[in-house]
Amino acid sequence: MAVPSFAQEVEVVRDTLKIPSDSLQIRKGGKIITVESYAKRFQPRKALLYAAVLPGMGQVYNKKYWKLPIVYGGFYVLTSFAVRYNQLHDKYKTELFGLLENPGTKAPSGFSETQLRSITDTYRRQRDYFLILNTFWYFLQMIDAHVDAHLKEFDLNPQLKISLSPSVQQNYMIGQTSGVSITLKF
Repeated sequence: MAVPSFAQEVEVVRDTLKIPSDSLQIRKGGKIITVESYAKRFQPRKALLYAAVLPGMGQVYNKKYWKLPIVYGGFYVLTSFAVRYNQLHDKYKTELFGLLENPGTKAPSGFSETQLRSITDTYRRQRDYFLILNTFWYFLQMIDAHVDAHLKEFDLNPQLKISLSPSVQQNYMIGQTSGVSITLKF
């Protein structure tokens, strides 16, 4: 069965019906069905801009409020690790500089100069690592907002069904085998 549809702005002279440019008209069985588009409600560029200006606002714009604690939780965890490693780096760097200024003294932590250099380098590397992860997290939440705004118009088929069921098969070479079968119906 062929169903004509129009996606442009069309004027029907006979019915005096004007279709907006962001909707779809379908004629089925003599009835005219107008399907509105989400294109004006959820714009991917706007979601990306909001997420870039203030992290998490792209998710709020997309009405995915449950993602907001995940976004800020990720920033909190990554930033707290970066701050902690920075504090440890500064502490041991100060001890190292104190040991280098006064060669005969002992460091308050009891570490030697080579140990302090190694510890300082390790904490600096860890701090930088978590700052880089924080940057990746920032871009990831922007990408999530952008993709989520794109997928707002994605229409799922209501007849789409996935089912899992036990399966037993008879094979002449190896005998009987059992497993799980995944059935996809659409």
